[in-house]
Amino acid sequence: MGRTYDTLTEAHQAFLAAQKVFFVATAAPGARVNLSPKGLDCLRILSDRAVCWLDVTGSGAETAAHLAADGRLTVMACAFEGSPLILRLYGRGTSLPRGSAGYQALLSSAFADREPPGARQIVRLDFDLVQTSCGFGVPLMSFQEDRQTLLTWAEGQGEDGLRAYRAKKNAKSLDGLPTGLVTD
Repeated sequence: MGRTYDTLTEAHQAFLAAQKVFFVATAAPGARVNLSPKGLDCLRILSDRAVCWLDVTGSGAETAAHLAADGRLTVMACAFEGSPLILRLYGRGTSLPRGSAGYQALLSSAFADREPPGARQIVRLDFDLVQTSCGFGVPLMSFQEDRQTLLTWAEGQGEDGLRAYRAKKNAKSLDGLPTGLVTD
């Protein structure tokens, strides 16, 4: 049976901290719904009503565009090992582009000033609803390891290469919405 909460409990926080993958969903009016998997130990719990993750350069930037246009954001994590559980966080998200004051503050406080190759933004979710459900239909799978491919690729690009890549691939969403991640 599903349950709802106003805040994350300590058990919820422990569950989130243990997950190797989570999913983020966004939508802007008239745009496609986007659903993205996240990994690489990038999720941080800021409080019982806020989380963030450090996002690295990828082939698209739907989340940033949708947050700029609408702000709605859902994060979901599933137990693929151990006891079944699905946990969702519903709220409003903010994209903090690399180099912004908000980015720098969270990089310092939540990530100990450790920035992975290709870092492009920190996404913060302030949520007002936590929902859990049984997760009985989620398969059991064993974690092997994080893929290093994206980080290795980003490291090989260097700052100039990443800037050029973002200008080409991360300036607008699939629906032409600006992401706010690319500056002149």
